[in-house]
Amino acid sequence: MNPKERRAARHQPPNPDADPAPRRRKTPITVEQVIDTALGVIAAEGYEALTMRRLAGELDTGPASLYAHVVNKADLDELLIGRLCAELVLPEPNPAIWREQLRDVCTRIRDQYLKYPGISHASLATAPTDLEIARINEGMLAIVLAGGVAPQAAAWAIDALLLYVAAYCLEQAMARQRSTQDDAWIHDRDELIRRFTALPAQTFPYTTRYAAELTAGEAHDRFDFTLTLMINGLA
Repeated sequence: MNPKERRAARHQPPNPDADPAPRRRKTPITVEQVIDTALGVIAAEGYEALTMRRLAGELDTGPASLYAHVVNKADLDELLIGRLCAELVLPEPNPAIWREQLRDVCTRIRDQYLKYPGISHASLATAPTDLEIARINEGMLAIVLAGGVAPQAAAWAIDALLLYVAAYCLEQAMARQRSTQDDAWIHDRDELIRRFTALPAQTFPYTTRYAAELTAGEAHDRFDFTLTLMINGLA
């Protein structure tokens, strides 16, 4: 669905079968309120907690009335990512420091995603039709092109970098959730090293020998390493 069709769909009347008895609000809701409320749910409970019905409840309305503003969950996802992108300021492309600029944009996208556990899931398998999302793609592409990278390589590089950032943040959200469950041991480095080194050395010679290296890294060390590896590969 292109932006023109999406805007038209947002103004279609609600589906009466979705909620036969929607609650009435004294004041109408707006798209901005929908986005603010959705982000509040995600910040408090994670992306998986967000459903159209849950969102309607938080807004004190019925699910059907949301469809006057949001076509479906995929449309809501795009609005959410668009809001996060709108808060990012892009640098003027500089050929002398284009790698640092690209790394900085990716890092700021990461930080935006991590404020809302699991929200990067909403960015996957979507086309950048939202103007703010398209603005970020445009800005990143301009930075890479300024570095002298060929257009095709630049285009695919941006896609790969954004996929990595989204995947990294999604894994962080999953790890955070699992850390409160029964398998929290997998986040204890000492325990991981113990389990790796306890493996049969003849079958796993490298895992047992390099258990410390396999489990190394604090904070975003691995993110920084991978980002640098990907960006330097464009030279």
